[in-house]
Amino acid sequence: MEDWIIRLVEWAGYWGVALLMLIETVFPPVPSEVIMTVAGVSASRGHMTLAGTIAAGTAGAMLGNWFWYWLAIKFGEKRMNIFIDRYSRWLTLDWEEVERGHALFRKHGSIIVLVARMIPTLRSLISIPAGLFQMSLRRFLIFSTIGTASWSAALAGAGYFLGSQFADIEKWLGPLSTLVIVAIIGTYIWRLLSWKPKRGATAPADANSDTHPEA
Repeated sequence: MEDWIIRLVEWAGYWGVALLMLIETVFPPVPSEVIMTVAGVSASRGHMTLAGTIAAGTAGAMLGNWFWYWLAIKFGEKRMNIFIDRYSRWLTLDWEEVERGHALFRKHGSIIVLVARMIPTLRSLISIPAGLFQMSLRRFLIFSTIGTASWSAALAGAGYFLGSQFADIEKWLGPLSTLVIVAIIGTYIWRLLSWKPKRGATAPADANSDTHPEA
Protein backbone atom coordinates (compact mmCIF):
# COMPACT_ATOMS: atom_id res chain seq x y z
CA MET A 1 0.00 0.00 0.00
CA GLU A 2 2.77 2.45 0.88
CA ASP A 3 4.28 2.47 -2.64
CA TRP A 4 1.46 4.44 -4.28
CA ILE A 5 1.29 6.78 -1.29
CA ILE A 6 4.99 7.57 -1.68
CA ARG A 7 4.60 8.18 -5.42
CA LEU A 8 1.60 10.47 -5.00
CA VAL A 9 3.27 12.54 -2.27
CA GLU A 10 6.43 12.93 -4.34
CA TRP A 11 4.45 13.87 -7.47
CA ALA A 12 1.72 16.14 -6.03
CA GLY A 13 3.40 17.55 -2.90
CA TYR A 14 1.05 19.40 -0.55
CA TRP A 15 -1.99 18.67 -2.72
CA GLY A 16 -1.17 14.97 -2.61
CA VAL A 17 -0.87 15.02 1.17
CA ALA A 18 -4.20 16.85 1.53
CA LEU A 19 -5.94 14.49 -0.90
CA LEU A 20 -4.61 11.39 0.84
CA MET A 21 -5.69 12.66 4.27
CA LEU A 22 -9.15 13.45 2.88
CA ILE A 23 -9.39 9.90 1.54
CA GLU A 24 -8.12 8.52 4.86
CA THR A 25 -10.82 10.38 6.78
CA VAL A 26 -13.61 9.17 4.50
CA PHE A 27 -12.17 5.66 4.11
CA PRO A 28 -10.26 4.88 7.37
CA PRO A 29 -8.44 1.70 6.18
CA VAL A 30 -6.04 4.03 4.32
CA PRO A 31 -3.92 4.79 7.42
CA SER A 32 -2.81 8.32 8.31
CA GLU A 33 0.13 6.75 10.14
CA VAL A 34 1.63 5.89 6.75
CA ILE A 35 0.51 9.02 4.88
CA MET A 36 1.88 11.62 7.26
CA THR A 37 5.08 9.70 8.03
CA VAL A 38 5.84 9.46 4.31
CA ALA A 39 5.01 13.16 3.93
CA GLY A 40 7.39 13.98 6.79
CA VAL A 41 10.17 12.01 5.10
CA SER A 42 9.52 13.93 1.87
CA ALA A 43 9.75 17.20 3.80
CA SER A 44 13.10 16.16 5.27
CA ARG A 45 14.42 15.80 1.72
CA GLY A 46 13.49 19.38 0.91
CA HIS A 47 10.48 18.63 -1.31
CA MET A 48 8.16 20.39 1.13
CA THR A 49 8.43 22.26 4.43
CA LEU A 50 7.45 20.49 7.64
CA ALA A 51 4.96 23.24 8.55
CA GLY A 52 3.39 23.11 5.08
CA THR A 53 3.15 19.33 5.25
CA ILE A 54 1.36 19.46 8.61
CA ALA A 55 -0.99 22.19 7.35
CA ALA A 56 -1.82 20.22 4.18
CA GLY A 57 -2.51 17.03 6.11
CA THR A 58 -4.66 18.87 8.63
CA ALA A 59 -6.64 20.66 5.90
CA GLY A 60 -7.37 17.45 4.01
CA ALA A 61 -8.42 15.59 7.15
CA MET A 62 -10.61 18.47 8.32
CA LEU A 63 -12.46 18.51 5.01
CA GLY A 64 -13.28 14.85 5.54
CA ASN A 65 -14.21 15.50 9.17
CA TRP A 66 -16.62 18.23 8.13
CA PHE A 67 -18.14 15.93 5.47
CA TRP A 68 -19.04 13.27 8.06
CA TYR A 69 -20.34 15.92 10.48
CA TRP A 70 -22.54 17.45 7.77
CA LEU A 71 -23.78 14.02 6.66
CA ALA A 72 -24.71 13.11 10.25
CA ILE A 73 -26.69 16.34 10.65
CA LYS A 74 -28.55 15.68 7.40
CA PHE A 75 -29.25 12.10 8.47
CA GLY A 76 -30.85 13.39 11.65
CA GLU A 77 -31.77 11.90 15.00
CA LYS A 78 -35.14 10.57 13.82
CA ARG A 79 -33.58 8.53 11.02
CA MET A 80 -30.85 7.41 13.43
CA ASN A 81 -33.53 6.01 15.78
CA ILE A 82 -35.02 3.92 13.01
CA PHE A 83 -31.63 2.83 11.66
CA ILE A 84 -30.30 1.67 15.03
CA ASP A 85 -33.53 -0.12 15.87
CA ARG A 86 -33.37 -2.02 12.57
CA TYR A 87 -29.63 -2.76 12.35
CA SER A 88 -28.47 -2.78 15.97
CA ARG A 89 -27.08 -6.31 15.64
CA TRP A 90 -24.73 -5.42 12.80
CA LEU A 91 -23.88 -2.04 14.31
CA THR A 92 -23.20 -3.75 17.66
CA LEU A 93 -25.04 -0.82 19.19
CA ASP A 94 -28.26 -0.47 21.14
CA TRP A 95 -30.31 2.52 22.22
CA GLU A 96 -28.98 2.53 25.77
CA GLU A 97 -25.45 3.03 24.42
CA VAL A 98 -26.70 5.84 22.19
CA GLU A 99 -28.30 7.60 25.17
CA ARG A 100 -25.11 7.18 27.18
CA GLY A 101 -23.08 8.64 24.32
CA HIS A 102 -25.48 11.56 24.03
CA ALA A 103 -25.11 12.34 27.73
CA LEU A 104 -21.32 12.24 27.47
CA PHE A 105 -21.39 14.62 24.51
CA ARG A 106 -23.56 17.10 26.37
CA LYS A 107 -21.00 17.23 29.20
CA HIS A 108 -17.64 16.59 27.56
CA GLY A 109 -18.19 16.81 23.79
CA SER A 110 -15.29 19.16 23.11
CA ILE A 111 -12.70 17.03 24.94
CA ILE A 112 -14.09 13.82 23.43
CA VAL A 113 -13.71 15.18 19.90
CA LEU A 114 -10.22 16.55 20.56
CA VAL A 115 -8.88 13.30 22.07
CA ALA A 116 -10.61 11.06 19.51
CA ARG A 117 -8.83 12.89 16.67
CA MET A 118 -5.61 11.32 17.92
CA ILE A 119 -6.93 7.74 18.16
CA PRO A 120 -6.87 5.49 15.06
CA THR A 121 -10.32 4.66 13.60
CA LEU A 122 -12.08 6.98 16.07
CA ARG A 123 -10.41 9.90 14.27
CA SER A 124 -12.95 9.60 11.46
CA LEU A 125 -15.93 8.10 13.26
CA ILE A 126 -16.17 10.75 15.99
CA SER A 127 -17.59 13.23 13.48
CA ILE A 128 -20.79 11.18 13.23
CA PRO A 129 -21.96 11.42 16.87
CA ALA A 130 -20.80 15.05 16.92
CA GLY A 131 -23.24 15.77 14.11
CA LEU A 132 -26.06 13.54 15.32
CA PHE A 133 -25.89 14.98 18.85
CA GLN A 134 -25.87 18.51 17.38
CA MET A 135 -22.52 19.73 18.61
CA SER A 136 -22.09 23.32 17.46
CA LEU A 137 -20.14 23.74 14.24
CA ARG A 138 -17.80 26.26 15.87
CA ARG A 139 -16.82 23.92 18.72
CA PHE A 140 -16.57 21.00 16.32
CA LEU A 141 -14.18 22.83 14.01
CA ILE A 142 -12.03 24.29 16.79
CA PHE A 143 -11.44 21.09 18.75
CA SER A 144 -11.28 18.88 15.67
CA THR A 145 -8.61 21.12 14.18
CA ILE A 146 -6.53 21.10 17.38
CA GLY A 147 -6.65 17.31 17.64
CA THR A 148 -6.11 16.70 13.93
CA ALA A 149 -3.20 19.13 13.71
CA SER A 150 -1.56 17.54 16.77
CA TRP A 151 -1.86 14.06 15.28
CA SER A 152 -0.60 15.19 11.87
CA ALA A 153 2.33 17.04 13.47
CA ALA A 154 3.38 14.01 15.53
CA LEU A 155 3.39 11.70 12.52
CA ALA A 156 4.99 14.17 10.10
CA GLY A 157 7.56 15.12 12.72
CA ALA A 158 8.52 11.47 13.20
CA GLY A 159 8.98 11.04 9.46
CA TYR A 160 10.93 14.30 9.19
CA PHE A 161 13.45 13.51 11.92
CA LEU A 162 13.88 9.91 10.76
CA GLY A 163 14.13 10.89 7.12
CA SER A 164 17.77 9.91 6.83
CA GLN A 165 16.77 6.37 7.81
CA PHE A 166 14.05 6.04 5.18
CA ALA A 167 15.25 2.60 4.12
CA ASP A 168 14.53 1.36 7.63
CA ILE A 169 11.19 3.18 7.76
CA GLU A 170 10.04 1.44 4.58
CA LYS A 171 10.48 -1.91 6.29
CA TRP A 172 7.80 -1.15 8.88
CA LEU A 173 5.44 1.13 6.92
CA GLY A 174 3.92 -1.81 5.01
CA PRO A 175 3.37 -4.01 8.06
CA LEU A 176 2.05 -1.00 9.99
CA SER A 177 -0.62 -0.20 7.40
CA THR A 178 -1.62 -3.87 7.29
CA LEU A 179 -1.74 -4.03 11.10
CA VAL A 180 -4.07 -1.01 11.27
CA ILE A 181 -6.49 -2.60 8.78
CA VAL A 182 -6.40 -5.98 10.54
CA ALA A 183 -6.99 -4.31 13.92
CA ILE A 184 -10.06 -2.47 12.60
CA ILE A 185 -11.55 -5.63 11.11
CA GLY A 186 -10.62 -7.75 14.13
CA THR A 187 -12.20 -5.29 16.58
CA TYR A 188 -15.45 -5.29 14.63
CA ILE A 189 -15.57 -9.10 14.39
CA TRP A 190 -14.91 -9.37 18.14
CA ARG A 191 -17.74 -6.96 18.91
CA LEU A 192 -20.03 -8.76 16.49
CA LEU A 193 -19.43 -12.11 18.17
CA SER A 194 -19.55 -10.88 21.77
CA TRP A 195 -22.21 -8.15 21.60
CA LYS A 196 -25.63 -8.77 23.12
CA PRO A 197 -28.42 -6.18 23.25
CA LYS A 198 -29.56 -5.18 26.72
CA ARG A 199 -33.17 -5.84 27.64
CA GLY A 200 -35.37 -2.90 26.87
CA ALA A 201 -32.49 -1.09 25.11
CA THR A 202 -34.57 0.06 22.17
CA ALA A 203 -35.48 3.47 20.85
CA PRO A 204 -38.47 5.16 22.49
CA ALA A 205 -41.75 4.23 20.84
CA ASP A 206 -42.35 7.76 19.51
CA ALA A 207 -38.86 7.88 17.93
CA ASN A 208 -40.10 5.92 14.95
CA SER A 209 -43.21 8.02 14.54
CA ASP A 210 -43.47 10.45 11.63
CA THR A 211 -44.81 13.00 14.08
CA HIS A 212 -41.70 12.90 16.27
CA PRO A 213 -40.49 16.51 16.48
CA GLU A 214 -37.06 17.45 15.18
CA ALA A 215 -34.47 18.22 17.86
